Amino acid sequence: MKHQGWMRGWLFVPLLLVATQAYSQAQMERLSRGVVAVRSGSSSVYVGWRLFGNDPAGIAFNLYRSTAGGSATLLNGTPITTSTNFVDNSAPTSQANTYFVRPVLNGVEQANSASFTLPANAATAQYLQIPLQVPAGGTTPSGESYTYTANDMSVGDLDGDGEYEYVLKWDPSNAKDNSQSGYTGNVYLDAYELNGTRLWRIDLGRNIRAGAHYTQFIVYDLDGDGRAEVAAKTADGTRSGTGQVIGSASADHRNSSGYILAGPEYLTIFNGQNGAILATTDYIPARGNVGSWGDTYGNRVDRFLAGVAYLDGQRPSLIMSRGYYTRAVIVAWDWRNGQLTQRWTFDSNASGNSAYAGQGNHNLSIADVDADGRQEVIFGAATIDDNGRGLYVSGLGHGDALHVGDFIPSRAGLEIWGIHESSSVPGADLRDARTGARIFAINNTSGSEGPGRGVAGDIYAGNAGAEFWGSGPGMTSLFNASGGSVGRTPSSANFLVWWDSDTVRELLDSNHIDKYGTSSDTRLLTGSGVTSNNGTKATPALSGDVLGDWREEVIWRTTDNAYLRIYTTTNVATNRLYTFLHDPQYRVALAWQNVAYNQPPHPSFFVGAGMSAPPTPNITIVGGGNPGTEHTYQAENGLVGGGTVTENTNAGYLGNAYVNSSANGGYLEIRDVDGRGGGSKTLAIRFALGVTSSRTGRLLVNGAAQNITFNPTGSWTAWSTLNVPVTLNNGSNVLRFESTGQDLGNIDQVTVQ
Repeated sequence: MKHQGWMRGWLFVPLLLVATQAYSQAQMERLSRGVVAVRSGSSSVYVGWRLFGNDPAGIAFNLYRSTAGGSATLLNGTPITTSTNFVDNSAPTSQANTYFVRPVLNGVEQANSASFTLPANAATAQYLQIPLQVPAGGTTPSGESYTYTANDMSVGDLDGDGEYEYVLKWDPSNAKDNSQSGYTGNVYLDAYELNGTRLWRIDLGRNIRAGAHYTQFIVYDLDGDGRAEVAAKTADGTRSGTGQVIGSASADHRNSSGYILAGPEYLTIFNGQNGAILATTDYIPARGNVGSWGDTYGNRVDRFLAGVAYLDGQRPSLIMSRGYYTRAVIVAWDWRNGQLTQRWTFDSNASGNSAYAGQGNHNLSIADVDADGRQEVIFGAATIDDNGRGLYVSGLGHGDALHVGDFIPSRAGLEIWGIHESSSVPGADLRDARTGARIFAINNTSGSEGPGRGVAGDIYAGNAGAEFWGSGPGMTSLFNASGGSVGRTPSSANFLVWWDSDTVRELLDSNHIDKYGTSSDTRLLTGSGVTSNNGTKATPALSGDVLGDWREEVIWRTTDNAYLRIYTTTNVATNRLYTFLHDPQYRVALAWQNVAYNQPPHPSFFVGAGMSAPPTPNITIVGGGNPGTEHTYQAENGLVGGGTVTENTNAGYLGNAYVNSSANGGYLEIRDVDGRGGGSKTLAIRFALGVTSSRTGRLLVNGAAQNITFNPTGSWTAWSTLNVPVTLNNGSNVLRFESTGQDLGNIDQVTVQ
């Protein structure tokens, strides 16, 4: 077990090691160091980068700058150990400056990270900017004109290069709440690189209605191939990023009120690289009798939520649902090896589940509430176990806000802060996430609808643990973990962000960030020329730890929809935490953040004043390990096909398995192989060949082929090493082993030397 040191104030505090139980390791994307640089002053550049959750405890970093393509200059005097950011006070302003870091282990520099280039004459600004391509507006069948606004978004590594792409939903100006009649324009999903390159556009079509409750989309690497997919509900006329049409392109199932209560409904998995259709199946559950969901005009039947959960503790599953005011149906799907299969369905109409009806929120959360290494679905006032069975229900019904995290570090496990709408129940409650036992509740004494907002997080260092507050009946104070008042109500109750240099969280609302104070809040940032989404929810397009160090970025759209701006802190932290992206609860929260009434992400551990060391995350990295700090790739983590399979029959292998190729046409492909600076390298291939004659196949390095020959090792349990000279690129490489008429040796692992 290992962790890194961190600094609190000026005092070095060594991290305590927290034991991790021997559960399955959650499979996480292979990220770059996420280096980001912005000009923070006329003569200064702020640079931040990621610490990984599985980095060795003693890791340090050297930061380099290359100006105008020249040789790289070391910027720090001694390796950096106390934070993962730096201010460069000597960067020329009139030339492009490229930054990268090299990890330092046991005094030895490792390979370069991926780099970030700040262009020449960059303005002093706290943001990066992605240019957008606004869809053309249109006219509804009733003659109403509409235009488009950039709305919610998500992130994922769509092409497997370790860098995030940005998937944006375009909403028409006539998007509707389910309770509102009227036609809407089509909804579009765009994918952009950080440099503004648009990869694809998906048109969900006329038979998907626009609105916060209709158009949920999930971006995540669901099959562990190192590239994220995009999942969404689709219908007749949906057009993929490559022009494929689902169902009938001419079908129009809209009724005269603009509702879509007839016609087929589908669930589609799209290729993240090009937007092509990978699989389409019937959406479950079907709408059936519209009236059985609570009304006959189409309001309650089309309430959808979505998410991602590590239901087996190891690989992510897609969560899709329908209904929450009355009947609620939640379905878990697995996307594996090119097949979309249903894992389980939870239906409140099923025998024994009636108490779960009417308990859903306008949002959900995903977390391992019972500490068994597998995640559950927190569906408002109900919690569904990882096996698809009801775990418990609080019975407090529907609400608008939901927060799940370790808010009370002095007690075991996670807590849930929920807001409830009914006038006959408490307006908010804090409950034990494992059992549903109430910790405290805030009464709704108004006799009318309860609070519309509620937030949980440590925003006030003067109180131990997190604080709880909201907006609406009963929300008269900032509450502590027992429901007592510890101060005035904050100025907003919408979103949160870790922004400045301490571990206390800040308030995020509309286009500004505030720090809570006992007498008043202090404005830390106002985003000029940008605006929030979703009316009074006033949420950003996305907020979370997507670049740089552990602190969070905020992504707003410009008021003219011409750009997305990714705002990053320029405060130099005196502490060091690993990226929240390596905490599975936080990472899946980024995936569901765009769903319905957006909520901020929370990690599975407490972050705030007086925090203890975060636990070492129980994760494995797709492709074998982090770039720049390792160079061995387990064959079983690669892609296989053509009859080649993974096995664990013959003893002596390292890792979890080895790869046994087929005689002709089989292949093993290992992606994202770190070139460790590029140039001439040696691949050390660990293999076993229990026959008496040699076997020759083909090795392709980034598409360039050469023959390789495996000699007999004496038995299938005797392992040897084949050394093959190759030329690698600096950064990411692809290795492919192919059988060409002869079976290959059993391949265990590949090391870049």
